[in-house]
Amino acid sequence: MRFVAFDLETTGTVPGVDQIVEIGAVKYLNGEPEGTFSTLINPRRSIPPQASAVNGITDDMLVGQPFIEDLLESFAEFCGDIPLVAHNAPFDAQFLTADIKRFESSAPKGVILDTLPISRKVFPGLANYKLGTLVDHLKIQSGVFHRAEEDASYCGQLLVHIIKKVFQPGEEIRLENLIALTGKPEYRFPQVVKQPKQISLFDL
Repeated sequence: MRFVAFDLETTGTVPGVDQIVEIGAVKYLNGEPEGTFSTLINPRRSIPPQASAVNGITDDMLVGQPFIEDLLESFAEFCGDIPLVAHNAPFDAQFLTADIKRFESSAPKGVILDTLPISRKVFPGLANYKLGTLVDHLKIQSGVFHRAEEDASYCGQLLVHIIKKVFQPGEEIRLENLIALTGKPEYRFPQVVKQPKQISLFDL
């Protein structure tokens, strides 16, 4: 199975108001990483101290970095139409969706899986289902947390463990079974059709 695990770091928690400062994504094939997409992003604003305290990203690190509208197309191309996965996926998806709509940009086409509700069903009885807790429980080798590429890698490895737990060796990995484990309807990024700009008298 091929899929893309992704994660974001942001200036806050409100999509459409707070901004993305880092995208990290790792593409997996049959349980092994085969490519990465990782970049810092200039949010056109200062990062609040409470956000920097979590992810360690500072304003100085973002000077000269690309803007989000210059990256959405390449991120969509990296992901293509294969499944995507994130931990607490609605949070990350809503931030990307806000920018996809704002800039009328291309978007990944694959279904989005959320390892948070899946993990609650597949690994019952844990104290909580934070990504760090699951990484420790599954003895996934780890270092830094709350940086996008690293967290995307942990999430991808988590899904690999989930697949091994849910499916027997040699059994076909059925995407619909993983979607059912989320307990929610199938979810994807919107596919926005870029609207032609209207010409005003000021443009003539």
